[in-house]
Amino acid sequence: MQFIERGRPLRKYIAIAVSLFMHINSVPAQTLESDLSEIQYPKTERVDVAEEHFGVTVADPFRWLEDTQGKAATVGAWVEAQNKVARRYLDALPGRDILEQRMKALFEYERYTDPRKRGDKCFFTVNKGLENQPALYVRDGAFGQARLLIDPNAWSDDNGDAIGEWSVSDDGRHVAFSVQKGGTDWRTIRVLDVESGNELQDVVEWARFSNISWAPDSSGFFYSRMPEPARSASGAAIFNHAVYFHRLGTPQAEDRLIYSTPDQPGLLHVANRTEGGRYLAISSTPGTNENALTIIDLAAGDWRPRTIVPHMEAEWSVIGNDGSRLILLTTDGAERRRVVTLDTAEADPRPKEIVGEDPDRAVVNDAAVMGNRLFIVYLVDAKTEIRRFGLSGTSEGIVPLPGIGTAGGFQGRPGDTEAFFGFTAFDAPTTVYQYDTETNAVKPWVEPKASVKPDDITVEQRFYRSKDWTEVPIFIVRRKDVTVAAPTLLYGYGGFGIPQVPYYNPIHLAWVEQGGVLAIAGIRGGGEYGRAWHRAGQLANKQNSFDDFIAAGEFLKKSGITSSDGLAIQGESNGGLLVGAVTNQRPDLFDVALPGVGVMDMLRFDKFTAGGFWISEFGDPSQEQPFRNLLSYSPYHTIKQGEDYPAILATTVDADDRVVPAHTYKYVAALQAAELGWKPRLVRIETRAGHGAGMPLDKVIVQHADMWAFAARWTGLKISPVKQTPSIGE
Repeated sequence: MQFIERGRPLRKYIAIAVSLFMHINSVPAQTLESDLSEIQYPKTERVDVAEEHFGVTVADPFRWLEDTQGKAATVGAWVEAQNKVARRYLDALPGRDILEQRMKALFEYERYTDPRKRGDKCFFTVNKGLENQPALYVRDGAFGQARLLIDPNAWSDDNGDAIGEWSVSDDGRHVAFSVQKGGTDWRTIRVLDVESGNELQDVVEWARFSNISWAPDSSGFFYSRMPEPARSASGAAIFNHAVYFHRLGTPQAEDRLIYSTPDQPGLLHVANRTEGGRYLAISSTPGTNENALTIIDLAAGDWRPRTIVPHMEAEWSVIGNDGSRLILLTTDGAERRRVVTLDTAEADPRPKEIVGEDPDRAVVNDAAVMGNRLFIVYLVDAKTEIRRFGLSGTSEGIVPLPGIGTAGGFQGRPGDTEAFFGFTAFDAPTTVYQYDTETNAVKPWVEPKASVKPDDITVEQRFYRSKDWTEVPIFIVRRKDVTVAAPTLLYGYGGFGIPQVPYYNPIHLAWVEQGGVLAIAGIRGGGEYGRAWHRAGQLANKQNSFDDFIAAGEFLKKSGITSSDGLAIQGESNGGLLVGAVTNQRPDLFDVALPGVGVMDMLRFDKFTAGGFWISEFGDPSQEQPFRNLLSYSPYHTIKQGEDYPAILATTVDADDRVVPAHTYKYVAALQAAELGWKPRLVRIETRAGHGAGMPLDKVIVQHADMWAFAARWTGLKISPVKQTPSIGE
């Protein structure tokens, strides 16, 4: 089936295509034909741009869509035209309004973060249901009356501004918090007086990829920032990250430079001080998980940086200290991480192991020093187990958890027996637990009252074989009464060592309660089994990630979990790249593709904003071997002309200054210009939103209602009011 200019399907193929689709999905023929025949994609100008790399000529006819500065008006008109076409199609989809209302209902419960304790006060954020942004509160004691401190929902008319990072001074008097405007990665840091609720005059600009860490005497805080001029070019690459100290009551111009590497301008420097800790730890990295480590003894008067790990060959993360001994988590000598100490009193400190690498497949995912003990979070086939240890590494058993799921977010201070952590699962919203580090007693601090009934859902973990026979884990979530093949949403990420773990997501449950299956694959490139698993899907091995995801789709269909024409795939950021790449490689396998904020032009990703930090993950396009590997899977460059493609709805946001929207713009323009069969290829572009964090809840809901309705239409999932389905969400 062919497409003429602007994507109008040839009429002679419509009758055949409609008849086939109607037979499979019971969609009225006249409605489907009307939907498809009325799609006219905006005409996208092609420019004569081609470059030769290592003897290969690469055309880039839609490069002009990268230029949001010089051609801002032209690009803006293209965006408006694409949104108009997409909106007309999406608004007419059956069941879309039902999905939106169900998502709203599923979010109607209070969502707390783990409290941070300072003195007799506890600080935490809460979203009371359908608030667009969580607000910051304080309580006297763990169970006192909550008092509102900061409500970002009052900051803008569209609620597009959010609280980013926040940190409470050791004396509990001040909160330093960052303001994220419209989804951007840039931050402005302000300071609140806790007692009065008034903001101080202190304003810190140009923070980016930053923690906020207070000095022990509460005189000010450490943060990371870029030079001021970098902010003027939203798409420009970023360099010269540095750590500064801001003293309360002084202008930013007087902030003290703490650490930078002008001879290595491409490094990120992120500073962190553990709870009640004596040392500031500065991790330096070109974008890899591996980092150099520099420390500052904050008890010393001169705050002189001391680099104790100069190389970037392993991960090093300070989780606490016992006097002059640093307690660290590292992959040095341990693919799945171990805990060591480094004694800063020594002239040349060497690591001494206190908890070695787990001999089985368990991966250390987090660790903390609370009370007088060490707590380590392990992933066992991507599920959580918390183990207790003495500070010398002596095993003291496990922390009891309420079920199979994900625990973490430890909040506790050395010497204080009261601590907190959160627990979630696919069928259980996050409950925050109060924990006694001495008695090992666990009790709920806040229990959310979500509408989903866990007894109506089944969650299982299976394993399948990839192309090279590597065993890959996959979670499968569905209603208990769904026992036959059903339309399936397959989600994946597979990059940067980030594992896919169980967590409660009302957005996904809106699909599940309609009778759809949710599948989440722990493909290589992630961190499900440690550093080796990550490296097996990194750089020249990136194709393993795609092979694993393709094998997941084949497994779901062959095993009878997924209907033969009912497989939708979704991923965001690196997962958007994943969806774009596998769609080009196996357009016959997938029925719907939902790539979000994806890295789609793998030959130019390093030219924009944070892209240079991804070279360690993907490879350097300016070098021949990486170039050839990147070209082999780049979604923008590997579209298969003349093949029948799945229905595609790409999503991006206009203010994304991490993965710039030009990636998606160019990719969609190339899709619409190609002859790829009769299904739609649309793009949905959100305004005043960024890469993900800080997007208002109402925009999140509307976007996903569009996505799920689109996926349902092309997988055959019938959307019905919930009262007509089993009582998952009464």
